[in-house]
Order: sequence, then structure tokens, then C-alpha cells
Amino acid sequence: MKEQLIEYIKEVSTVTDEELEKIISYFNPIEVEKNELLVFPGQTTQRMYFICNGCLRIFFITEEGQEATRYLGFESNFVTALSSFVLNEPSLEFVQALEPTELLYISRQDFYHLLEIIPNWGSFYRHYMEMAYVTNTKRLMSFLTQNATERYKQLLDTSPKITQRLSNKIVSSFLNVSQETLSRLKSKS
Repeated sequence: MKEQLIEYIKEVSTVTDEELEKIISYFNPIEVEKNELLVFPGQTTQRMYFICNGCLRIFFITEEGQEATRYLGFESNFVTALSSFVLNEPSLEFVQALEPTELLYISRQDFYHLLEIIPNWGSFYRHYMEMAYVTNTKRLMSFLTQNATERYKQLLDTSPKITQRLSNKIVSSFLNVSQETLSRLKSKS
């Protein structure tokens, strides 16, 4: 499991082999079941997860009581309720496994300790934060500038595994459309 993480870190960071060994030593394996919740609203997020196999989603409940999926992470992605993790404040979101999932996690305390003792770990952190910002900005822009058909086509082009591996309920929640609308979009494509 740790080989995947090593490859990911090497791709996005400039750490030495010795630093990499130290970093990896702070990650612990965990396996979670389908639908298991790792973070609840009101809980302060103390872990960042690296997905070795499976899928995690970040979602919240709207004022209308509907689930709204903000992010879907698959293999070789890091996932956490980022605002809670960074600010050390209670989360407003859930983090849930959508499949049986194998993870490596690092505690918040250890993550920030690594930033202090391994300056090059900051290049990983910068990359992670930049990608989180870009991903969230693109999603927000898609909701403001695209209709449901355009969002669905974009999803098929950029992340087909979402529609291949996940239920219509989750996909419609991610696209912010009803399941009926998603069914119509699928029948047209």
C-alpha cells in the first residue's frame, strides 16, 4: 500500500529518499467498509487520508435536507474535510467511503510536525492546496456557467469512472441534479 503513496509523493514533491522514508513512517493503514463515515459534522478533522483502493466522498446536508456531494476521491488521491483539518475547527461536512476502501492516514499533528522538520514537505502541501483550490474553483464555475447537460458531458470527459463506479444517487448529488434529470441525461448520451 505504501508504494502507491511513495510514487505520489515523488511526483509532487522534492524530498530526499531519507526524508521520504521519514514521511512514510507517519502514515498508518486502515480499511473501511462501504458507507462507513470517517468524519461527521461537528467533529474536528484529525486525519488526512490517502486512498490506495476504493472511493471517498465529501458531502454536506443542504438546508432542504438533501445530500450535496462536494468531492469524490479515488485511488491515489488525498481526502480530508480540508477546512476543518487546516483551521482545527469542527467540520461542516461528512467524509464517507462509497466502496470498501483501503487507506493510509496521517494525523493532523504528525502532518504539521513534518512541515516543521522536513522543509521540502511544504512542496507537497503547496501542491495539495493548489489542487484543492483549482478543483473547487472549477466546480463552482461549472455550477455558475454550465447547464446540467454540459456538466454531465464534462464529467464523462474528465472523470468517467464516477459514472461507471458510483450509483445514480451519488452522481446526481455530485452534479447537483435530480436522479430523474440524470436518467434523462444518460439516455441522451
